Amino acid sequence: MDKLTIDDVTLQEKRVLTRVDFNVPLENGVVTDDTRIRATLPTMQKILKDKGKLILMSHFGRPQGKPEPKYSLAPVAKRLAELIGREVKMAPDCVGSEVETIVNAMSPGEIVLLENVRFHAEEEKNDAEFSKKLAALGEVYVNDAFGAAHRAHASTQGVAKILKDAAVAGYLMKAELSALGKLLGEAPRPYVVILGGAKVSDKIEVIHNLITKISHLLIGGGMAYTFLKAQGHEIGKSLVEKEKIEVALNVMKVAEFSNPRKPVRLELPVDHVIASSIDGTDAMPHKSVAIPADKLAGDIGPKTIEHFRNFILQAKTILWNGPMGIFEKETFATGTMKIAEVVAEATAKGAFSVVGGGDSVAALGRSGLTSKISHVSTGGGASLEFLGGKELPGVEALTKAAKK
Repeated sequence: MDKLTIDDVTLQEKRVLTRVDFNVPLENGVVTDDTRIRATLPTMQKILKDKGKLILMSHFGRPQGKPEPKYSLAPVAKRLAELIGREVKMAPDCVGSEVETIVNAMSPGEIVLLENVRFHAEEEKNDAEFSKKLAALGEVYVNDAFGAAHRAHASTQGVAKILKDAAVAGYLMKAELSALGKLLGEAPRPYVVILGGAKVSDKIEVIHNLITKISHLLIGGGMAYTFLKAQGHEIGKSLVEKEKIEVALNVMKVAEFSNPRKPVRLELPVDHVIASSIDGTDAMPHKSVAIPADKLAGDIGPKTIEHFRNFILQAKTILWNGPMGIFEKETFATGTMKIAEVVAEATAKGAFSVVGGGDSVAALGRSGLTSKISHVSTGGGASLEFLGGKELPGVEALTKAAKK
């Protein structure tokens, strides 16, 4: 990584303006999943240990550029205080004279959480004046919000450009860039990519960017049925992107001819779990590739799980993004959960594994396997864009490290 990190700057007695991703699920004003908060604890603890003044900023939800109580970060401040073991002062806004007074009164080791930056329309517009107001709160800028790094917003890009001599990556950002960077380099083979989720269109750039580097591409989830349709199979009422059938055909051709000596093996489901509708109440195994006209596929079947398992266990590098079925329904969750187990097993055998995507990460959490994976990405859309070969504005704006 050619960017400065939090270890490269002096933090003592500095106002350290830190962009985090606290866009977490809430229910009745209580954080129900604090994974994203926990992920950035090492960065926060480093700043506090070095006697910096920790000023946190984040977006939360989509309040359409104006204050909306249900999108306040106050519940997050409460949960963070519990996790970090010290007071977290909640600011009434993210800019303005009252906020400036609070920040200027801070002592080393104190924490202030700014209110939702998206309460101002200028945030998503990357407004220059708004960026200046945010930047004025800090002397050092730390970006630890990889999940928002693909957005050219004031808090992710604008502030970094203003504090350009001290705009650095936090530990979570560094870990994400390091792990995902390995997948884009000369990763050890066999290199297996497992893709799922609903749409081919969500993953197509990742496929094209990685296809010449990988050994095997295993496709499940709703996107598999666009590929099966492209091959001429009957898919019943299963999800299909008709406008992406030509894209799927092209991917299969690229896989076949990507390396004349070692073409990429593209593997699709050979059996399914089918039902009359997505509620899955009458779900049953279906041994054939072809799906009856009055049924839809909601998960990969047992033969496919075993087929995919054989490739995964031989892998030295693994990327998994996206569920193998309609993961929210218990009757369609088996494929995703089994893939989670196999990826963990391969990791234990020495493979380098990266798992991303909300449902894939949730499956790991449900099965207690999160700690068994080399790197679990919190990046969401940012991960897909990075793996798809795009530059991330929030990363590009950070200060470059001096060449050795």
